[in-house]
Amino acid sequence: MLVQEFIVAAKRIEKSMSETSPHILVVDDHRDIRETLARYLIKNGMRASMADSAAQARKMLNAASVDLVVLDVMMPGEDGLSLCRHLVESNGAPVILLTAMAEDTDRVVGLEIGADDYVTKPFNPRELLARIRAVLRRTALVSKDRDPVLSEKLAFDDWVLDLSRRHLVGKDDVITPLSTGEFQLLVAFLKRPKMVLSRDQLLDLTSGRSPNIFDRSIDNQVSRLRRKIEGDAKNPHLIKTVWGGGYTFTADVRDPEL
Repeated sequence: MLVQEFIVAAKRIEKSMSETSPHILVVDDHRDIRETLARYLIKNGMRASMADSAAQARKMLNAASVDLVVLDVMMPGEDGLSLCRHLVESNGAPVILLTAMAEDTDRVVGLEIGADDYVTKPFNPRELLARIRAVLRRTALVSKDRDPVLSEKLAFDDWVLDLSRRHLVGKDDVITPLSTGEFQLLVAFLKRPKMVLSRDQLLDLTSGRSPNIFDRSIDNQVSRLRRKIEGDAKNPHLIKTVWGGGYTFTADVRDPEL
């Protein structure tokens, strides 16, 4: 589908469906996969557009608002991991990666750079739809979870978290990108400093993801967040493990303007 055709189709879709329906961009160089998935998403009440490459996806993302990107890792030209990194660093739409069953490295690297979830090929469309809905719920919670008594910026240790922009800013104003899950987890800690939070509580506070392998485990989510905010992730001083209890955030949280 050419970019001009995409723009026309997007406008037509917007007229025929509610503006509240999530708009999903499916990026895959295999026509059968992207078209079948797009039809399935539309059948289940979502708006869906398609791109056959990262380059085409970038043009589409600039042309219309997209709520989530389903992104194949292995594509000719720019690969999916590169586009995923761009979306995370620019606070773009959340990303679910499509990875080959045997490529554990792609999955781990994708999660490390900030992908929100992944599904291995061949995949069950119902499972992917459930994961899309879960990520959209987390994204919605992030945007709604604003405590009026808190500043829009929260400072701790050498960091400042900008809640409105979802920026984590460190020394020398360097921005460290956070995935939706990492941001939600950090907000949960910053709003409850010095409290022991169990794994079940953290699951509830981050929209109830069930523990599983890789990023679907709170322990692995905490490990990835530690690697971004701790000076030594192997000897953390900000997020402490409470044996048998969960985790506690030890730093003082303050308003950076005061």
